[in-house]
Order: sequence, then structure tokens, then C-alpha cells
Amino acid sequence: MAEAYKTIVLTGASGGIGEALAKRMAKPGRHLVLIARDQKKLDALAAQVAVLGATVETASVDSRDTELMGRTLAGVQQRFEIDLVIANAGVTAGLGAGNSHEALEDFDRQIDINLRGTVHTVGAVVEGMRSRLRGQVVLISSLAGMRALPEMPGYSATKAAVIAYGHSLRGWLRPFGVSVTIICPGFVTTPMSARHNGPKPLEWSAEKAADRMWRAIEAKRAFFAFPFLLAWGIRLQNLLPAKLGDIFMGGFAATIEPDPRYTKKPDV
Repeated sequence: MAEAYKTIVLTGASGGIGEALAKRMAKPGRHLVLIARDQKKLDALAAQVAVLGATVETASVDSRDTELMGRTLAGVQQRFEIDLVIANAGVTAGLGAGNSHEALEDFDRQIDINLRGTVHTVGAVVEGMRSRLRGQVVLISSLAGMRALPEMPGYSATKAAVIAYGHSLRGWLRPFGVSVTIICPGFVTTPMSARHNGPKPLEWSAEKAADRMWRAIEAKRAFFAFPFLLAWGIRLQNLLPAKLGDIFMGGFAATIEPDPRYTKKPDV
């Protein structure tokens, strides 16, 4: 029997996988709390979710603003019992020009959003779940967290840390009736993926990815990586000697375009 999710918190909701997940989860009797930076995109998504029957509220919060995130989620918890939190907010970056070292500001931003943002989102709601002896935490990592991509050191490192954090959470929270699901998507057709110039084997649409992810969430799977063939290929190559694994990863060589959201010059 599937969990009766009544109140769901989703970060990174305004585009890509987050947007597709919001639409996939929407139905009558369900309340969605959609969090992202872009209020205009959130407003447009909220209208679509409402048509599908769910009630919705939005909050424009940069996941780096841990104080505001904490206040926002505390306010939600005063009005609702949160059944499910999906920490989905994330950003990517890559090596610098001429394959130079990744810019430190890019690395720091990925730590702040991909890792710290995830931890602070979970930390703001998990004690409420633990005290009620029920709830579910979902962490969105990446196949890059299972095997680091040479061109994406910061992204790979933060997503690997999210996996480790999730495994730790699951062991801690199991006795309290709170389940933890770690999800590692492969290539998904999103604006983030569009900046990845290189092979993207077995790329899925955002809608297909959201559907499979939601099934894994409802089944309370501990760990779900997709697509199956690519995930198992990574698992198998991780058993190889490191030098052979590096040769395998050479087939995924890519360049990552800068994220335009963080490279805009200020108005003069």
C-alpha cells in the first residue's frame, strides 16, 4: 500500500526534474510546498499544479540562505505535518577554460547548494518527523556521485557526499519510523543537461525520470539509480582497478558551459 502523502516539501521546484516531479505528485487532497529561487517560475508551476487538483504554496528561497530556509520550513510545520521532503535543489559547474582548475567560487557554490542546502533542508524538518515516528526523506544525488566525472569535480564530490549523508541518515532514522530514499539520476533532458557538451548516453525526458523517481519514492526504496544499464555499468567499473576505471570514464569526456544564472554581469 502506497504512503498517503498529504504534505510534501520539494526544493529546486521551478525547473527540470523538480518541475516534472511537482506535476507528477499533484493530485486532489495533497498539499505541495514548492521552493526555489525564481518566483515567476514558481507561480506558473503553482497554477499548473492547482489544475491537477493539489493545493500549493510557494516560497522563493535560495537554498544557500539557511536562515530563511529554516524559517520557511518552520512556518510550514506550524500548519501542516510534513510527510515527505524531497531535497532536490542542485547546480553544476565544470573545469575552467583550457581544462584549468575549476573556479573556486563555482566549487564553493556547489558545496553551498548541493550539500549544505540539502543538509539544512533536511535538518529543518527531520525532528518533526522523528517525534511523530513517521515520514520520509528523499535526497536527489546523481550517477556522478557514484563515479566522479573528471570534468565535474565539484559536482561529483558534492553528490557523493549527499549519498554518504543519506546512508547515514537512513541508519539513524530507521528506528524512529522515518525512511530515507537516495536517488541517483543519469542524464535527464533539462536546462542543466543542455549545458553538458559531451556524450549523454540513455538520456531520459524529465517526465519519464519523474515518473520512475516517484515510483521509487512510493516504494520507499533505499537507493534508486537510473537508467538501469548505465547505473550497473558504473557499479561494475567501480570494481575494476582504478586505472582501468579511468579509461572507462574517458568515454564520457565533456565540457560544461557556465551556468548563466551565476555569470550575469551586474547592470551598469
